[in-house]
Amino acid sequence: MGLVLSQLFNVLQNFSSSNPSRILMLGLDAAGKTTALYKLKLNETISTIPTIGFNVETVTPCKGVSFTVWDVGGQDKIRPLWRHYFNGTDGLIYVVDSADAERMAEAKEELQSILKSPDMDQVPVVVMANKQDMPNARDPSEVMNRLGLRNLPNPWHVQGTCATNGDGVVEAVLCMSKMVKAYKKKQGRH
Repeated sequence: MGLVLSQLFNVLQNFSSSNPSRILMLGLDAAGKTTALYKLKLNETISTIPTIGFNVETVTPCKGVSFTVWDVGGQDKIRPLWRHYFNGTDGLIYVVDSADAERMAEAKEELQSILKSPDMDQVPVVVMANKQDMPNARDPSEVMNRLGLRNLPNPWHVQGTCATNGDGVVEAVLCMSKMVKAYKKKQGRH
């Protein structure tokens, strides 16, 4: 874990904490978005209730690195509002319940819909294949296939995670950080 945090610091030390990157965290309801956010923010597992609306937190995983993370509720009635959060997004963390095979097609449809927006053109995507601790969890490669990620024009990565104990969460943020840095450089926004 110390090595991973050290790598995170080295990769991200050029990010300015005074100009945080805007990271949007989306996914179907009960995928574990809020649990992952607060595990990252507080390094604690908190008891959550379904998010009606959004949570916004500034997360500073190490000195000199700052993300403003928007965790937006995933209930089907809230999803049409997601598009209002797309403008100015530097990265998308899409959280998937990898143990919920019945909703994988719905998760794919929602992700495809998000990425059709012009505001999300070329925005890097990290998929958290969450709940890897559950008995029927699909491994990250199966989640990748079921979401059709190979066909995405956006840069992407899939990371197996367990938000309740933090497994894979730092690695997902490390990957997002590298991808956001490259995206901002390409956009001319060092």
